[in-house]
Amino acid sequence: MQRKTYSLAVLPLAMMLVLSGCTMEPDYHRPALPVAAHYDQQGKAMAGNGADIRWQNFFTDPVMHKLIALSLANNRDLRVAALNVDVARSQVQINRAALLPSVDMSASQTSAHLPGNLYNTSSSGPVTYHELNTSLGVSAWELDFFGRLRSLRDKALESYLATAATQRATQISLISEVASSYLSLCADNDLLQLAQDTVKSQQDSYDLTKRSFEGGVSSEQDLVQAETSVRSAQADIATYTRQVRQDVNALRLLVGTDLPSDMLANARLKKGWRFPATPAGLPSDLLTRRPDIIAAEHTLKAANANIGAARAAFFPSITLTASGGSTSSSLGHLLEGGTAAWSFGPSINLPIFDGGVNTANLNIAHLQKRIEIADYEKAIQTAFKEVGDALAAQDTYQDELTARLQDEQANQKNYDFAHIRYQEGVDNYLNVLVAQRSLYAVQKSLITTQLGQLNQQIALYKALGGGWKS
Repeated sequence: MQRKTYSLAVLPLAMMLVLSGCTMEPDYHRPALPVAAHYDQQGKAMAGNGADIRWQNFFTDPVMHKLIALSLANNRDLRVAALNVDVARSQVQINRAALLPSVDMSASQTSAHLPGNLYNTSSSGPVTYHELNTSLGVSAWELDFFGRLRSLRDKALESYLATAATQRATQISLISEVASSYLSLCADNDLLQLAQDTVKSQQDSYDLTKRSFEGGVSSEQDLVQAETSVRSAQADIATYTRQVRQDVNALRLLVGTDLPSDMLANARLKKGWRFPATPAGLPSDLLTRRPDIIAAEHTLKAANANIGAARAAFFPSITLTASGGSTSSSLGHLLEGGTAAWSFGPSINLPIFDGGVNTANLNIAHLQKRIEIADYEKAIQTAFKEVGDALAAQDTYQDELTARLQDEQANQKNYDFAHIRYQEGVDNYLNVLVAQRSLYAVQKSLITTQLGQLNQQIALYKALGGGWKS
């Protein structure tokens, strides 16, 4: 009989333990991959994945390497992203602490003096009394029977993981922006140098034409045409000088500190830039290698956990408040026997009518999850497009660059022939001017194509999720 009574006594405790382990969160299932299994533009397969290449091994140019390192230490956007991670981590600690009782200790003293005739009693004298209290207690500890607090904890944890992944995505973007900005500076320096060389050569042609005009050999039209070519190149010098200065300002903002003094002298595309080959892998690899996709999935998981908290709001909540201590009229007797005092105040809150607030909150939680699913799928589709675009550029830029080089060689020969024919009096200066302008345009296009090819390699490395492993 005693054993049966004991079992019945333990039964409520067992039920409480079982209930405390339940949760209202729906099971999480990762959405299906909303893209094809392979990239359309992917040619010859290469083992591995570009995201596994550390940025130090991808950006090997010493100046670029130094600029990236400086940006990782000083860029303010990256600093804010790191601080946001710290904030999210603290929020996780707050939500975890809600699962545990909060224990407080307090001490107080009350002194009062009352006149003797206050209550019109037989007592003839005034009354003075002192009361001292000390206690240790638990205030408003919610028993998480239905998992509301644990769902909020899980939501905070997933939000923290999403913020941490966002920080890594910010780092990837920063590294690629610094590299691309430095290459833009290199290209604009080359274009500026080309414009300066063109002005010099065209100024020499103008001076020669002017002497021929003064000698009666060339016409005034030849002289005017030569001058227009010089003035056009001079305008380009002003344009590229402005762009170089703006490139330096943009790079200084990204780096977050002063630039190395020797940077401008070496900023050229003609240094024989080379980046490692970047294998693309499979689209499914992006799920674990692109921090922005990882962040989107953690945000989806946070929305899934929030449904559990919204469901738990429909069920009763039990809160415990308890304290124990000592009460005495003097400090000397505060810890003696007979002064113990305690209180215990459990409370239960049972939602009966709330005007549909809980139902609306649950609907919002379900809708928010659907929104996060769409955002997660959009992140995957965007990543797939970025990789596909970079692969398409990889397949075509080399052909374009080869054609540009051949075009430059052909235009150089055409200009040389036109200049010889003009000097021999076979053609007028207009043919020389046309050939010279065509050569200048092709040389500018060649530099732009070289920049595009290098930026495409950086874009592929970034799109694959490379740059956050160090």
